[in-house]
Amino acid sequence: MAKKIMTVDDSASVRQMVSFTLREDGYEVIEACDGVDALSKMENTTLNMIVTDLNMPNMDGIELIKKVRAGSANKFVPIILLTTESQESKKQEGKSAGATGWIVKPFKPEQLLAVIKKVLG
Repeated sequence: MAKKIMTVDDSASVRQMVSFTLREDGYEVIEACDGVDALSKMENTTLNMIVTDLNMPNMDGIELIKKVRAGSANKFVPIILLTTESQESKKQEGKSAGATGWIVKPFKPEQLLAVIKKVLG
């Protein structure tokens, strides 16, 4: 069975690029446009991984990670932040919230897949 990954980004073009890259590699993908959308879509679904943007309207990536880690069915799922932010303070904030890893945009599809394969084993 294909591993299920949720991609969360307010940019439709980034979501499409991530989804295309993952689907081409055999993953099942669920797309969400922000943290609120992501939480509602993962309510009755078990994920293998979440790839989320940091800066989004309604609920940002850090808040989403905190909510997922606070006790959803997916609280132990690896979460990768895919963001334009590269400051050490933001990385620490992500790590403190429970992020598993960090990829800075713009990214290369093979870089994204390499991180996903490393984390999912």
